[in-house]
Order: sequence, then structure tokens, then C-alpha cells
Amino acid sequence: MMLALEHVDLVYNAGRADEVVALRDLCLELDRGEFVTIVGTNGAGKSSLIQAIAGSARPTRGRVRLDGRDITRLPDYRRADQVARVFDDPRAGTAPELSIEDNLALAMSRGRRRGLRFALTGARRAVMRDRVAGLGLGLEHRLRDPVGLLSAGQRQSLTMIMAALAAPSVLLLDEHLAALDPGTSATVLELTRSVARELGCTAVMVTHNMDNALATGSRLLVMSRGRVIADLSGERKAQMTVQGLIDAITGAGDSLSDRSALAEAGNN
Repeated sequence: MMLALEHVDLVYNAGRADEVVALRDLCLELDRGEFVTIVGTNGAGKSSLIQAIAGSARPTRGRVRLDGRDITRLPDYRRADQVARVFDDPRAGTAPELSIEDNLALAMSRGRRRGLRFALTGARRAVMRDRVAGLGLGLEHRLRDPVGLLSAGQRQSLTMIMAALAAPSVLLLDEHLAALDPGTSATVLELTRSVARELGCTAVMVTHNMDNALATGSRLLVMSRGRVIADLSGERKAQMTVQGLIDAITGAGDSLSDRSALAEAGNN
């Protein structure tokens, strides 16, 4: 076990009229190198789960452990050397006013002690150029261009390279394909798989795309009302159809206790 959430509750605006219970007694264990996709309706708790792992939201109850270490109270910047997050908005993961190479340099320094030394050395630039060239977008010739000049697909591709340079133990993908057109989405998804394989990290991908959820990774979680209501892997995941998954998700919202329908759908 590499990443564990133990009886996690996450409540927003606790005690107020607009209180929202985002996660309910959630227990989850993920092994090193697992690639997990997560689906569910809006408000199911998918992004809240990502936030609890990232450290941008502190659980109201329960614990988050990484390699056996309790990180529940650590803020996101204290987890940055181990946990990388790619957001749904391509603009969120980069600094638009900085150059491509400046953004990459920041990624390489993430979670490390800062000192009085040059962030951009010849050796670092060579690594950056090689990494960016692998995208096939010609960005290796534009390393000094501001990131703000790049398209959404280029920025999200760059964000994936930044995640790889940071070498995290956990890679969180929060609807990171949502803002991309179908062609660019397919390219970034393949890059995502490649980065996860290269790092050997635990990857968690939230998506509304059922095809991507079924075709990607080794494990599929279905969430509803802050809980994981189905956990599919192996033969069950391989045999699941898009329609079966949609039926399971929509049916789950009516009755959390009726898990037999989900199990049956996983076997169809």
C-alpha cells in the first residue's frame, strides 16, 4: 500500500446553512504504480477526493497516509515534492508571464530547498530541450517564449512534462482533458499514460469521459455522494461497457445501498 485514505470525511462550510458533505467515511488504498480512473455524477466527490490527497482541502475527519506517513495536516506546498496535480484548466498549472524554460525550472525545483544558485544551467536546459522535443510540437525552439502564447493543448502538454520533471510519487489528474478538443485530448491522454509509466507513480485520473475511464489504467472507481460505491479491476473492468457504466452511475444516485446493480453491470 502506497497511498491510503482512512475513514475520511470532508465537509465544506460546516455548521452553516450551506454546509456540504463532500466525502463520507471514505476508505481507499492505492498501490505504487497503480493507474486509477474515477467517474461519477457532478457532486459525487471526485474533485474533493483529489483535493484531500493534494492537501488543498483538509479532511474534517480521518487520515491520509503516503508511504505510511500521516500527511493529513500537511498543506499542498509541503507535499509538492511527492504529489503533482494537473488541473482541468490548462492555465492553472503554468505561470503565463514566465517563459517555457522558467516554468520547467520551477517544476524541477518543486519541493526542494531553494538556495542562491542558478535555476537555469546548461545541463538543465539540455534536459528541458530533450523533454520538450519529445512532444513533437516544436516547443524546444521556443523555450524563451512566454507560456501565455501557447494554445490550451500545448500548455497542458507542457504541464505533463513539468509533472514528469518533478518526479512525484503521486500524479493527480483532475479533469485535465476537459478543456481540450478531441484530437488534442487523445494526444495529451497518451502523453499522460507515458509519463505515468515512466515515473512508475500512482496516478489518479478524474474524468467524465466513459471511454477514457474504461480504456485507461488498471482500476476504475465509481463515486456517488462522497463514497466509492464500485471498485472495478481485472476482468470486471475489462468486461464493463460504456452503457453499463452510465447505467451504474445514474442508478447509483437513487440508492447507495443497492450495489448489486453495479456488480451485475461490471459482469456484463
